[in-house]
Amino acid sequence: MRRISLWMLSTVAALVLLFSYRTSTGSAVVETTAVAPAATTGEGQAFTGATAQTREGDVQVVITVAGGRITSVAVPVFPTGSQRHDEISARAIPALVEATLATQSADIDTVSGATWTSGGYRESLQSAIDAAGL
Repeated sequence: MRRISLWMLSTVAALVLLFSYRTSTGSAVVETTAVAPAATTGEGQAFTGATAQTREGDVQVVITVAGGRITSVAVPVFPTGSQRHDEISARAIPALVEATLATQSADIDTVSGATWTSGGYRESLQSAIDAAGL
């Protein structure tokens, strides 16, 4: 009787875990559209990268270039919508922006715990850098 109870409890626990597993509906495909300059500001010219579609959500980067250097980075589109995504993005995006300004390229490290967001950020950033001709 004890073995049967243990077996039933284990089966129920496994089923609960199986049915509560959240799957992703996104894919790791990057949009391949041509990217044009976004705007000209008083401090430089802005270039918008292609929207990268990642497993966790879309990512898009806008860079401002002045004097052949990236002077600012904005991320208007990033994974959001759940507390988990908001926490990851709030931690990862500032680190990615800081690394971009330091390296002046898309050759930056992945932020731990934000692998998909980091990958999408790099894809969109490279697209914006290519559009800027850097």
